[in-house]
Amino acid sequence: MIRERVAKSFNTIIMALASLLLLSPMIWMVSTSFKKPKDVFTYPIQWIPLDPVWTNHFKVWMTGDGFALFYFNSLKISLILLIGAPLLAAFAAYGFSRIPFKGRDSIFLLYLCLMMIPPQVLFVPKFIMFDWMRIYNTHWALILPGLFTVFGVFMIRQFFMSIPHEISEAAFIDGAGHFRIFFQLFLPLSKPVLATFAIIDFTWTWNDYENALIFLLDKKLYTVPLGMQNFMLEAGVDYNLMMAAATAGVVPLLIVFFLGQKYIIQGFASSAVKG
Repeated sequence: MIRERVAKSFNTIIMALASLLLLSPMIWMVSTSFKKPKDVFTYPIQWIPLDPVWTNHFKVWMTGDGFALFYFNSLKISLILLIGAPLLAAFAAYGFSRIPFKGRDSIFLLYLCLMMIPPQVLFVPKFIMFDWMRIYNTHWALILPGLFTVFGVFMIRQFFMSIPHEISEAAFIDGAGHFRIFFQLFLPLSKPVLATFAIIDFTWTWNDYENALIFLLDKKLYTVPLGMQNFMLEAGVDYNLMMAAATAGVVPLLIVFFLGQKYIIQGFASSAVKG
């Protein structure tokens, strides 16, 4: 009994130290956002600023460079994809898992092969296509490709495959069609996997730098990752304001995670009960 308690205490201490090590960059980011420029790289590191500068966070929002506009642009794109990408992925996953048609598995295997193509290879074809569609230098150039995700279809399909076929067969006997089964049966059951994918997709979209850099030219369309360039001055980098902006940029990610974590925990709990 005593040995088990000592082992649990030791494991808890190790996990706490590992967590603190992983969180140290974020702690430094928040700490730097309240420092003066001359105190950013002082050694040893001042984790708690002796003279915190609260105005750094106000300067980020009040500056004429438009960080508030960049923040709004990122929120608009990310929230649209937060709802649209999981829903469309669930539609496709349902078709690949529960609707039998000729060549279904072969098409799905070919679909999965797209995951092996590096995104950078598609930049030139996407540029040509977006220019032809007249959506280049608009937010649609980021929204439309983001609505269709191979990873999301694969992830949700695997969850749908774990749902017993007897449930959908019973619904068919009661006269329900595919749309009714999908919306009233599969979607409520798939809250854990949808929440997990929504968090992952929101994080990808919010932190997307390459696509925004290539497909957006107008500064009024910039997102938060591109807006960070405004703090890179000719004489150096304004680290305290950049870290204040980065701290503000982390807030939506934390909100989405805390809103969706209860569904993820429910999914783990239900899986443990089934096991």
